[in-house]
Amino acid sequence: MLNTHDTAAMAQAIVAHHAATFAGFGAEQPPAPTSQAPVYLAALNACSTLGFIAHDAQCLAQAWQAQFARTGTFEPAQWPDQPEDFELQPVPRAHAFAPCPPQLGLYAVLPDAAWVGRMARAGVPTVQLRFKSTDANAIEQEIGAAVQAVQGTGALLFINDHWQEAIRAGAYGIHLGQEDLDALSASELHTLRASGLRLGVSTHGYAEMVRADAVGPSYIAMGAVFPTTLKKMATAPQGVGRLGVYARLLRDYPQVAIGGIEEEQFAQVLATGVRSIAVVRALVNAPDPEAAAAQLMRQMKTTTGR
Repeated sequence: MLNTHDTAAMAQAIVAHHAATFAGFGAEQPPAPTSQAPVYLAALNACSTLGFIAHDAQCLAQAWQAQFARTGTFEPAQWPDQPEDFELQPVPRAHAFAPCPPQLGLYAVLPDAAWVGRMARAGVPTVQLRFKSTDANAIEQEIGAAVQAVQGTGALLFINDHWQEAIRAGAYGIHLGQEDLDALSASELHTLRASGLRLGVSTHGYAEMVRADAVGPSYIAMGAVFPTTLKKMATAPQGVGRLGVYARLLRDYPQVAIGGIEEEQFAQVLATGVRSIAVVRALVNAPDPEAAAAQLMRQMKTTTGR
């Protein structure tokens, strides 16, 4: 049994047990510690060595310390994945948005209302309108058209960013990035929750998952799993190793994997336990988008049974 006062030995043991899972990341500089507890210090150094950026290494180190306090033992093989060790809200959550289905299936992120209607009619169960414009009238018209486009199809429509317009148009839900979530005032967050819209939130690591949990979203998106050229990412691609541990921690949430995922990667993504995959290029760049959607949905059904 390891001496729980030997910080260096504990850090080495954590790295030895988990290096293969998190392969491909360069070591990060450890952030300044906020505690002198040996398990915390060991985990802070180990997680930095494994490539977790500063705020995620801090989050993990605190969880390692909480796991040690809860169990009374230091087990380097047991990567923290209990929600209480990250101080996530207990279920049922005191602060929560309206629920959405636990499995959102194939999730198409689309540039305009015409594409939304096309993929909804093709049977894609979840669609998101990601319409980029600075014209307020154009945004409002496109959102209204997207809401109309999914009528009678059974598709669940999420609107990216424009939550006030989404409420007015009667959309099913809204999807926000971390910056958009942080920009909401307390009264705006209350208005959004009271509207009944479902909320999806993008996350790129542990600290952002903890931040998202505080508002109790309807689902949590995790990525980017693989490199993507569609938008500039502030964080490195997370990979399926990290996606798997994220999925275990967030097992009480519907989860969506996003970022650079192509058909040939569906099996390894679904093997993590995530049951929804968001795609962009795999549909909008396909020679036959309807056929591509059908093939991706078949693959998901073969893997998940749904």
